[in-house]
Amino acid sequence: MCGFTGYALTDPTGSPDHDELLAMGRTLSHRGPDDESVVVLRSMGVAFRRLSIIDLHGGRQPLFNETGDVAVAVNGEIYNFRELRRELEHKGHRFATDSDCEVVVHLYEEYGEDLARHLVGMYAFCVLDGRDVDGEGARVLLGRDRLGIKPLYFAETASGLSWASEPKALLERGELARELRPEALLDFLVQGYVGGPRSAWDGVDRLPPASTLLWTAGRPPRVRRYWDLPVDGLRGPASSEEIREWLDRAVSDRMVADVPLGAFLSGGIDSTAVVTSMAERSADPVIACSVGFRERSHDELALARETASRLGAVHHTEVLEADPALAVEVLPWFYDEPHADPSTVPTYLVSKMAREHVTVALSGDGGDETFAGYRRYVHDYAENRLRRSLGPVGQALFRGAGRVYPKLDWAPRALRARTFLRNVGDEAASAYWRSVTQLDEGEARSLLAPDLRDRVDKHTPFRAFREHYQRPSVDCPLYRAQYADFHTYLPDQILAKVDRASMAVSLEVRVPVLDHRISERFANLPAAEKVRNGRGKHALREALRGRVDDTILDGAKRGFDTPLSAWIRGPLRPAVEEAVESLPGEWFDRSALRERAARHQRGVRDEGRLLWSLLVLEHWRRRHNVRGLAS
Repeated sequence: MCGFTGYALTDPTGSPDHDELLAMGRTLSHRGPDDESVVVLRSMGVAFRRLSIIDLHGGRQPLFNETGDVAVAVNGEIYNFRELRRELEHKGHRFATDSDCEVVVHLYEEYGEDLARHLVGMYAFCVLDGRDVDGEGARVLLGRDRLGIKPLYFAETASGLSWASEPKALLERGELARELRPEALLDFLVQGYVGGPRSAWDGVDRLPPASTLLWTAGRPPRVRRYWDLPVDGLRGPASSEEIREWLDRAVSDRMVADVPLGAFLSGGIDSTAVVTSMAERSADPVIACSVGFRERSHDELALARETASRLGAVHHTEVLEADPALAVEVLPWFYDEPHADPSTVPTYLVSKMAREHVTVALSGDGGDETFAGYRRYVHDYAENRLRRSLGPVGQALFRGAGRVYPKLDWAPRALRARTFLRNVGDEAASAYWRSVTQLDEGEARSLLAPDLRDRVDKHTPFRAFREHYQRPSVDCPLYRAQYADFHTYLPDQILAKVDRASMAVSLEVRVPVLDHRISERFANLPAAEKVRNGRGKHALREALRGRVDDTILDGAKRGFDTPLSAWIRGPLRPAVEEAVESLPGEWFDRSALRERAARHQRGVRDEGRLLWSLLVLEHWRRRHNVRGLAS
């Protein structure tokens, strides 16, 4: 696990500045505290920061081919590197290290842009090709893993192409204006994050998952997608043996390391399944790390302790308290884009605690997306069945009722029927979209300053989501929802959260359930194999029956969340109130923000997610010296 950055000049006679590359790389020192290096190859240069995991002494990057005219830098891990190495050696390639990442440079020599199709792992890479191939001159190839576990950003500037594991390295170079895209502000308010191919920063793009980018001087970057989930149909049911076999294989692949290795353990199904599989494959007790909260409604430590005891794991635990310093001082630096998921706090803290004991930790992320474990999938499944039974007339009646039914945030859950009525009366994509957003788009627009509201009048965050939702040709709303989440929510919120929080403390987190071979085999199971009897993850639960305790398999899902609303009425209140008053007037209607904050403090309406978002946004703006909105 590492970080890299670099740039290539349009002028083929130019040479990147060594000290500039070094300074760019040092903004990523948290991603790689063990080593730093800079390589200049013709008109291209790369700076690398290393967190040593495999081949601690010999795997220094960048790595070269036999003739020294092709260099590669890789952030991540290649899990099938041994098989690839044998194949490449059979073809005549000679290896200089035992690093898993050296296979990338030789795969490039064999397959060019198609090299990523051969990789199993989590990775972002850059290849600098100094050869004059077909008279095109030097070229750069960037690539990102299939699910978007590892990040990669790039920017076209007057001088050429720049790239980096995090935007802060690109900003360090000084060619970018440090301005926020206006549309990104609306996206952030609605979704809680900025996703898709364009980042929050004007002029900085995000390489999409499962994509490569080829650049040569004088030509625009060419982005190609090399993999996707199935889009043309559902598979048949999977046997429990097949699911267990693939889970165990993925876990085993991710237990290769030359440094201490452990796992995150909550009281949930996914992390318990991963730790159980690790325990069966390890000669030593598994090191497991868990966090909890004093608020019992959010605490799963008791279940985690029971699992750790049953498996004989070495268990490290910590009970979390609200810490305003994390939100206003620590996390804004590591999150180069505003990211409003409040579970960034426990994710950072469990990573920090784990780093005291291990350098690599396995997590259970991805089980909910692959096997339909989120509560919203269960609700969406039920709503779609009802929607089909009602027909157009019945849907219209529900839609009308949803418009007039009051929004009763303060009332018991059974009386909060407005969203349900609206969803059943609406089309499937729009209904599901509401379940993955934190603020209605109309409400979000009402918070913006009038001039900004006019500027983003043509932009709607829903448009990109709808394109993903509609791509599968199969008429299965549940799979469409999963497919859209795999292309939006998973890489841009969940995986971005985990990557930045863990890398902030130089911890490598591996996600076995997001082995792409698992995702492409099981995400498109028939809906009834995923949601049954009002619960998600049916196929996974049954596959784990007898291996994981029934208390966990049949327990209520809680999620890795925080008692946010209580925190904002308590220890975070001064910081939130200060953020409401200091956010730029050209961004927001301050009177509207004040009213939302007052409602929350009076207990009239739960505005916790919005107020947390404003706190995050303001301190991101300050920490990264955001100079305003792009014109």
